[in-house]
Amino acid sequence: MKYDFDEIIDRKNSNSMKWDVKDGELPMWVADMDFQTAPEIRKAITERAEHGVFGYSVIPDEWYQAYQDWWSKRHHFQIRKEWLMFVTGVVPAISSAVRKLTTPGEKILVQTPVYNIFFNSIVNNGRTVLESPLRYKDGAYEIDFERLEKDLADPQTTMMILCNPHNPVGKIWSRETLARIGGLCRKHHVIVLSDEIHCDLTAPGKEYVPFASASEDCREISITCIAPTKAFNLAGLQTAAVFVPNEGLRNKMYRAVNTDEVAEPNAFAVQAAVAAFTKGAPWLDALREYLEENKQYAKAFLEEQIGEIKPVASEATYLMWLDCRELSGDATEFARYLRDTTGLYVSEGRQYGKSGANFLRLNVACPKEVLTDGLQRLKKGGAAYKKAVAVVPAVASISGCR
Repeated sequence: MKYDFDEIIDRKNSNSMKWDVKDGELPMWVADMDFQTAPEIRKAITERAEHGVFGYSVIPDEWYQAYQDWWSKRHHFQIRKEWLMFVTGVVPAISSAVRKLTTPGEKILVQTPVYNIFFNSIVNNGRTVLESPLRYKDGAYEIDFERLEKDLADPQTTMMILCNPHNPVGKIWSRETLARIGGLCRKHHVIVLSDEIHCDLTAPGKEYVPFASASEDCREISITCIAPTKAFNLAGLQTAAVFVPNEGLRNKMYRAVNTDEVAEPNAFAVQAAVAAFTKGAPWLDALREYLEENKQYAKAFLEEQIGEIKPVASEATYLMWLDCRELSGDATEFARYLRDTTGLYVSEGRQYGKSGANFLRLNVACPKEVLTDGLQRLKKGGAAYKKAVAVVPAVASISGCR
């Protein structure tokens, strides 16, 4: 293998949010990979650092071209230069859009279970979260269009935050599905804010569909957030983009991100993004193969050794959504029990919306040896939890839950 994804990188004492844990704990929660980024990107950052002067930066033409070429080649969609604007991150862009394109008290629709920070961007800005749950059937998720239209038809619903591909369930929405969403949103005068940060992390042989490409309706009502940060493990560099085809909506979004001062790059943001999109394809393709192997390994382990915990079919992201409905007790308490007794730190499903209450989210973007350790801890903790619940139903009283 040209790239060594089996290498274990010690991230303790590196100011890592993910690894800011007690000794002996194994964090497999936040969406942050334990691999070094592509060597081509590291080289670009090093060369920029060696220059030694880190003043204010501007956005050069090569940044726009890198995004345009990548989306054209990888995702078969032509993004015009004038549609694009730099932002410091997808979440800042989402919060700016919520703040400037809706008014306090209005409802913003999310399809749960969904990325938990969406709730923060909505609630922290005085808007109301409207959960429109996905339908979970036969181990897979689909959209309940009857419920969705009912929720979109509410006069107080003015924005929908779409997750495409969907975090945490790993769903790639089809062109037909996206077009149907766009048609309903345009019918009911709802803006679509599409978070497509996981778009490059599809399984080998799978492709995502940009929301704006699905139909004219989708193009005219949408704001799309994109970035190299998830795919290339660059979240700490604060580099992302927004593209908006509709001129009127684009002008509003431009004012939003500039008013909030989230449209200026740091000294490394441009170079990292350009290197990722112009030189990072071979590394990314190797990464996708490795992640798929990890997912299949974890799936087989769960099926063979932890029958009560079932992996939900996933086509994208490096996250696994685990169905714990057959496990005795409560999944939220189980997550806390796991951390307290085995050190395994996973995300409890309840934080992704009410419909996630009986699920866990597991990050498998780590060396195979680390993944094996995590799965063994999950097996050990699951067996112990099962016995504890059988003896004492009130698990919180025995697990030291925080």
